[in-house]
Amino acid sequence: MLVTTDVAHDSRVTREATALASAGYRVRVIGRDVPPDYRPPAGVEVVSASGGSGLDVVRAFTGGVSPVRVMASATPALTGPPGGVPFPRSRVGQPVTRALRWTLLPSHRQRVWRKWAAGARELAREVSYDVVHCHDFNTLPLGAELAERAGARLVYDAHEWWSGRQRHGRPDPWRRRRELLQERALAARADLVVTVSEGIAARLGRWCTSPVVIVRNTFPQAGRGPQPRPPGLAPSALVYAGRIGAGRDLETPLRAIPSLPGLALRLIGPADPRYAEELAALRGEGVEILPPRSVDAVDAEFRAGGLCLVTLTNSCDNHRLALPNKLFHAVRAGVPVIAADLPEMSRMVRRFGIGELYRPGDPVSFRQAVERAREGYPALAQAVGAARSVLAWERDAEVLLTAYQDAVRRP
Repeated sequence: MLVTTDVAHDSRVTREATALASAGYRVRVIGRDVPPDYRPPAGVEVVSASGGSGLDVVRAFTGGVSPVRVMASATPALTGPPGGVPFPRSRVGQPVTRALRWTLLPSHRQRVWRKWAAGARELAREVSYDVVHCHDFNTLPLGAELAERAGARLVYDAHEWWSGRQRHGRPDPWRRRRELLQERALAARADLVVTVSEGIAARLGRWCTSPVVIVRNTFPQAGRGPQPRPPGLAPSALVYAGRIGAGRDLETPLRAIPSLPGLALRLIGPADPRYAEELAALRGEGVEILPPRSVDAVDAEFRAGGLCLVTLTNSCDNHRLALPNKLFHAVRAGVPVIAADLPEMSRMVRRFGIGELYRPGDPVSFRQAVERAREGYPALAQAVGAARSVLAWERDAEVLLTAYQDAVRRP
């Protein structure tokens, strides 16, 4: 597997790698700047290529008996130096710094990617492999090269609609156009395409001759998920868990919360420093911003608060086609959602009756959605409980494994 994340905090990559290892595949994940103390799941080997200073083989657990080796990938967040530390700023130099960042960001991203790809290419030479599994488009060019070199199967795992992402920094329309054409050509060559929603699958299906299967960002349930929140217990807080940054539409609940007496607002997750500064101006009483938590700890926060926020701006195709982790995390915790009324999310929420919808960017619509949820809370909580066995990783893992078997065995 090829992935440009640190693997440790990439739940989709670890869930898929674990499912494949449990089915007997030998799985090797090449990530980016993996924490030295990270312990991979049983049967999964994780090695690290750096976008900064060379290679570091972090940890390995070797297991399984299948001859298949897999490679994984995802997208680096390049809003600042490693660790999320803000760029040095001063009142005099701030405009100049921002102008330089705006100008150089596309080149910086390419430089980081090239350095990571060179390291990943060397790590791939250490082993034989039968499948190259590319997490997101930014690993697909390298994955196609490695697959061709080894005569291996190529799997493209589209975590999002890459060409429709919201971009920050200096516009680069020519590079975006090249990426679109390259993604179309390489997706057509893939032996298997995996993605997260019906909308993205339909678009990718126009390019592909091989199967396109939907493996959603669900969470394990059987024997591990908490019991649903008692339907008769009224919600006391709105809880958001995820990156606190641009495009998440967090301004809307912050503006609406003063008109929702009896409800607190908790934002849990890593915060982009500059965005957190902007949110500070909107922060009022009853609003908490908390550091990241483990999956189980977030379950507890969801259940204590009673309502989960799944917010996104209506600013790009990728958001309109998204089915975020947090939607399924709320279902795992047995908690209804207040979700942005965007095509894929609204389809899922309406189909299972697991929450209420609001218009992104509209505090009045948000307040009305919360009020509807409070009034109909017992029925919403019951619907979430009924959906938990369907919207579960156990089902999506079966889809992944079946698709893998077909792709690997196909002549």
